[in-house]
Amino acid sequence: MATKKAIVKNIQGVTFLGKADSNHWVTMDGPEEFGGSNAGTRPKELILLALGGCTGSDVAAILRKKRINLKNFYMNIEAEVSDEHPQVYTKINIEYVLEGKAIEPKDVERAIELSLTKYCSVTHMLRKSVEINHTYKIVEVTD
Repeated sequence: MATKKAIVKNIQGVTFLGKADSNHWVTMDGPEEFGGSNAGTRPKELILLALGGCTGSDVAAILRKKRINLKNFYMNIEAEVSDEHPQVYTKINIEYVLEGKAIEPKDVERAIELSLTKYCSVTHMLRKSVEINHTYKIVEVTD
């Protein structure tokens, strides 16, 4: 079993820098009313970014292997948050938007299915505590 490590350093107030095994620093911060300087991504927002990065890289790689030429690919991610503390995500919706020529829905559906059920470790971790739903949209581009 592999071990991963991270270090998170307090800079000032609720401003933190963190890095893990990839050795890239990430700035995290809070709003000024909570002692932050509003100079970085909120830690909870990083969870949504991690989810999008994880499943998106899977889907892009799978579609690339199928020789599907994407002109543009992005995900719109929305999360519902509980009203009470701790204000955790209760539901996450991912919309995959794929732009290109002659993209087959069956290929997109399979790529998303493989990511969400087999490859994306972030999805697997989050699914234990939050409902994750997805949709997709194919946009045909003439270019």
